[in-house]
Amino acid sequence: MVWLCSHRLDSMTDKRSDSFKLAVQQTDGDACVGVNNSCCSKRNPDTCFMRMVRKIGREFLTSEMDRRYYADHYTCCPPPLFIICVTLLELGFFAYYAVMSGEVTTTGPVPIDNVFIYRPDKRIELWRFLFYMVLHAGWIHLLFNLMVQLLVGLPLEMVHGSLRISLIYFAGVLAGSLGTSVFDKDVYLVGASGGVYALLAAHLANILLNYSEMELGIIRLLGILIIASADVGFAVWGRYAAEEDGQPVAYVAHLTGALAGLTIGLLVLKNFEEKLYDQIVWWVSLGVYAACTIFAVFWNIFYI
Repeated sequence: MVWLCSHRLDSMTDKRSDSFKLAVQQTDGDACVGVNNSCCSKRNPDTCFMRMVRKIGREFLTSEMDRRYYADHYTCCPPPLFIICVTLLELGFFAYYAVMSGEVTTTGPVPIDNVFIYRPDKRIELWRFLFYMVLHAGWIHLLFNLMVQLLVGLPLEMVHGSLRISLIYFAGVLAGSLGTSVFDKDVYLVGASGGVYALLAAHLANILLNYSEMELGIIRLLGILIIASADVGFAVWGRYAAEEDGQPVAYVAHLTGALAGLTIGLLVLKNFEEKLYDQIVWWVSLGVYAACTIFAVFWNIFYI
């Protein structure tokens, strides 16, 4: 029985820290059950918070040992504040302009003259490439983005940390504006769709990295693709088929944001069972994101 616990500890990958291994060893030493000849972790109180933590562990972690360790040791300290703060910021901006304009529709209000909106004729104002994310084109646009941020981004932040998720989010926002400036040069750009699709694609990257160990991996994959395809289809229809007042709003940010989330997700998300091909994917992802970003930056510098 002791040999079994030690053998399971030695089989863990080198990516786990010594403190992680020691903690699991201590947990297993306290909770090895002879009847099943398996190692079990200490049980947590059956509170709403701990049920939520265990649910997130089952959904976003791969091995049972990782899930048990996460459920035993997650304390919400530091709390996952990034997604919450971004969500409140975007909601606050929408509420402010809704009050100022006196109306809320499915396509507005869109403050065309706002200092934050991305405009092709004001590319020299570099902050617009990032801060356009705080504005949204209607309550449907806002509602979808906020729902995805909370339902996908918040659990990802709880598992992978605020720094990693903020990097993915802002990489998607930047890729959205850079991609729009290259492929859809004449439109204005609002909304956090670049960052939102980066989160969706990062979750997809997490599934791809750990597909063999992920519960219901194919169902999750299909769910993400269906939701993303429906939203992109609606955006394309709104761009080319629907009658719109004022300047058209881009959809390219959805696609380039997703590409950024997929590549940056492969770079920064924790892969709990690293293999040789994962190292190759890491370098390929870095090369793709760097090449696309450099090309877009030089395009904006030299394009007239």
